[in-house]
Amino acid sequence: MRRTGLLATVAALVLTVLAAPAHSAAAPAAPAAFVHPGVAVSQPQLDLARSKVLAGAQPWKGAYDRMTASPYADLNRTPRPRATVECGPYSDPNLGCTDEREDAIAAYTDALAWYVTRDARYAQKAIQIMDAWSATITSHTNSNAPLQTGWAGSSWPKAAEIIKYTYTGNWAGAGRFATMLRNVYLPVVLKGSNSNGNWELTMMEAAVGISVFLDDKASYDTAMTRFRARVAAYVYLASDGDLPKTVPSQNLNTRDKIVSYWQGQSTFVTGLTQETCRDFVHTGYGISAISHVAETSRIQGQDLYGTDVGERLRQALGFQSRYQLGAAVPGWLCGGSLKLGLGPVTEVGYNALHNRLGIAMTNTQALTLANRPAGSNNLFVAWETLTHGDNPA
Repeated sequence: MRRTGLLATVAALVLTVLAAPAHSAAAPAAPAAFVHPGVAVSQPQLDLARSKVLAGAQPWKGAYDRMTASPYADLNRTPRPRATVECGPYSDPNLGCTDEREDAIAAYTDALAWYVTRDARYAQKAIQIMDAWSATITSHTNSNAPLQTGWAGSSWPKAAEIIKYTYTGNWAGAGRFATMLRNVYLPVVLKGSNSNGNWELTMMEAAVGISVFLDDKASYDTAMTRFRARVAAYVYLASDGDLPKTVPSQNLNTRDKIVSYWQGQSTFVTGLTQETCRDFVHTGYGISAISHVAETSRIQGQDLYGTDVGERLRQALGFQSRYQLGAAVPGWLCGGSLKLGLGPVTEVGYNALHNRLGIAMTNTQALTLANRPAGSNNLFVAWETLTHGDNPA
């Protein structure tokens, strides 16, 4: 080989490595066989929650009562599917966006209610909702389409896993529902996003969950690789150095670009997230998605809580919880002012890190207990005191 050809080959290899998502070598591989139900909540966790509710134990009984009192558990609910769901910025226009997200949460709610009560009406309602959408939807459009696909795509497989693997009745449309997930949702979310970090984290949550339901190992590995790179770029640790980590495709190659992307924040401290200075609502979306993917990964045999993912989750929870609880905001942080509203997003991470691993999490614990029983954010988070509150399974 001529020397110029050799140099060109080496250069191409270097560029390939640099362009690859961070942590690709450390990304967890898909299991030899997927565990079902295994998206965010496992059968042992469901069994414990069910036993606690039936025994009238708290906080599970209160969490269950809140869930079944919500409109999501209404057995008279009529699904409202659309062939094309159009979602603009902040869901404006909102042509099916709320309907899709809330129908997906309703299907998951009914699946949980079925599991606790064994009342087949709930399973059949979940199936009715999932069948209505799988018979209708073909696409998402407008600027928020990727995020909308991630939000709804995070809830659908949670519902489907419980129904498919625990309900003994007939779900004739299960194959069509799987086709919907594969054709309408997975190709969109698997691409990821270079928008604010909560977008890609939510999209990877959907991609991971859908991959489990489809027994799709290749897509699972792709999503996990992208997920780990995004987590490292979303939550700052002092060990990262002077500046936060970045996702190569974003080309954040100067300090000014990074500061701008981090909402103007120029002082970086452990636990700060890329969206802390934007508002805690969107930060909560990112934190929640991190915990959901970590939980699914644990169920599937690869525990990320003891890795850098778990450490970033712990620190993000603690940092945001401190200020959500009312701590004074220093002048160097977001100009001395924060927009609070973290949401019902702490149960999964708190249970995994504090209850299972025994890590002290004073602020996260206080916020979690104060918010019980956790409800839904009406986007993709629902009923996590019921499923994960003090649940060692």
